[in-house]
Amino acid sequence: MFDIDLPWWEFILRGAIVYCALLVLVRVSGKRTVGQFTPFDLLVVMLLSESVSNSLSGGDDSITGGLLIAGTLVALNITMAALSAHSPKIAKIIDGESVLIGRDGKVFHDVAKRCRIAESDIQQALHEVDVELHEARCIFLEADGTITVLKKKDA
Repeated sequence: MFDIDLPWWEFILRGAIVYCALLVLVRVSGKRTVGQFTPFDLLVVMLLSESVSNSLSGGDDSITGGLLIAGTLVALNITMAALSAHSPKIAKIIDGESVLIGRDGKVFHDVAKRCRIAESDIQQALHEVDVELHEARCIFLEADGTITVLKKKDA
């Protein structure tokens, strides 16, 4: 139960490699994957976790190995958060930045399409803040995948 089949450092190395690989995959997949999950997105995340489980453990089912991997993943997450907090350049790489997808009542359809934002998602964001499209000053896709709408100031 507590005896590990692999050297302790291999669990840490496996955890670090899988963490970095998944971080890259999530960043490449786009902001909407991180932000608001559709049932499809949730399924992809669940399958991703299952697909890398053997990569993390190397076939070891011990409690010690599992705790080493969990500790490695938590430590990497804390490290990435600290690096992001101290360096805007690293934060931009890891977290991304907001993208302007509309201005002055017009949606930039090419930008929205490139960010994989459906028209219905933009309409939903407008409805949530009770703003009509012609009243929108700016529409942003935030780094966390949410859509922010800024209303024009009344003249």
